[in-house]
Amino acid sequence: MVFAPSMLIRQKDTVDITLTFPDITADIPLPPLFRVRQRWETRPLADVVGATHAQLEALGLRARIAPGMRVAVTAGSRGIRDIVPITRAAVEWLRLAGAAPFIVPAMGSHGGATAEGQLRLLASLGITEERVGCPIHSSMEVVQVGSLGDGTPVFMDRLAHEADGVLVINRVKAHTSFQGTIESGLAKMCVVGLGKRHGAEIIHRTAVDGLKHLLAPMARVMIATGKILAGLAILEDAREQTVEVVALPPEEIGADGEANLLQRSKALMARLPFHQIDVLVVDEIGKNISGTGMDTNVIGRLPIPGQPPPATPVINVIVVLDLTPETHGNANGMGLADITTARFASKVDFRATYLNVLTAGLVGLCKGGLPIVLPTGHAAVTTAIRACGRADPAEARVVRIRNTLHLEHVLVSPPLLPEVAANPDLELLGPANWEGLD
Repeated sequence: MVFAPSMLIRQKDTVDITLTFPDITADIPLPPLFRVRQRWETRPLADVVGATHAQLEALGLRARIAPGMRVAVTAGSRGIRDIVPITRAAVEWLRLAGAAPFIVPAMGSHGGATAEGQLRLLASLGITEERVGCPIHSSMEVVQVGSLGDGTPVFMDRLAHEADGVLVINRVKAHTSFQGTIESGLAKMCVVGLGKRHGAEIIHRTAVDGLKHLLAPMARVMIATGKILAGLAILEDAREQTVEVVALPPEEIGADGEANLLQRSKALMARLPFHQIDVLVVDEIGKNISGTGMDTNVIGRLPIPGQPPPATPVINVIVVLDLTPETHGNANGMGLADITTARFASKVDFRATYLNVLTAGLVGLCKGGLPIVLPTGHAAVTTAIRACGRADPAEARVVRIRNTLHLEHVLVSPPLLPEVAANPDLELLGPANWEGLD
């Protein structure tokens, strides 16, 4: 067995780690690849700014805004295509209504659980004072605003609590760790986002049970303060295009209004077009792609004790090649993969990753382990094919994707071509290659 050169990984405020990776490239050829396009019927929103203004106006929110009223606007979710124009439009509308808006980072423990780190994360999303047109104030301090009947405390960002009102903005979509009537969206932005590290730890300390059963009740405690003026929900289609912006009154956050939006969102989400895959090669994962690096609803893996995974797809081996720059080293979700590369491992900020993983408790712990690390993408893919359960590597059903957000185009190996031909929603575009593997 040949060993690759040692690699020294230096992490701030931690011990140095030296990793040596064995070169165990399987003696098998990479399979040919073919590019396939999924045919999706989509109707993106033509004017997200106009829709944002119209929704806030139709909600009757103007009547609640007094001249000079300080309104905190939440920001922090990653991977939302139109988050900058929608946030800027909300700020514009509030100012036209007479308010004095400002942005507060609402992202739980992300950004290393520091005020400065969260400002940097917002900037990486394009949310800066210049681009959204208002000040951004960041703090990790919280105020307890109430509690549930069992004594569970509910926390709120201190700056948001000191404001005269709060506008909550977030995309509504399926959560990556559980299924329920309320998943990722406005209620989660209230409880986990505005709750900062305290809120995130409380909601995750009982794993999935907390997420399923506490999100809506804790959001209602926060709404009962009277601080929440409205929620602005974003729905995206399979191409990540904004198809709806919907303003909800406070009483519909974590209630039927948000639940109905979640069902509409699930019907729009992108999925892999195959039920059984031997090897899935994912070019990149990161927090800007999904809260768990890659969407568990797409890959069909949910390694949380007692929680059944999605019925499909069934994937035998997952290979992850790289980490996105936008995730700033946070590799939460790498434990969903089986094999990765030295390039990936060298980019992991273990402090940021472990802080995120451990804040999420059992839900995060199940997704935070480092997979098998091999020196190159070629070694990772060929090893996965050798270990995928097919006696003949030529029969391996291999799929390669950029990430779990961009699924319109996928690359497939020859054994999947009959399924492509039989599916009217798939179009074979021609041969592809393994470029960028190493």
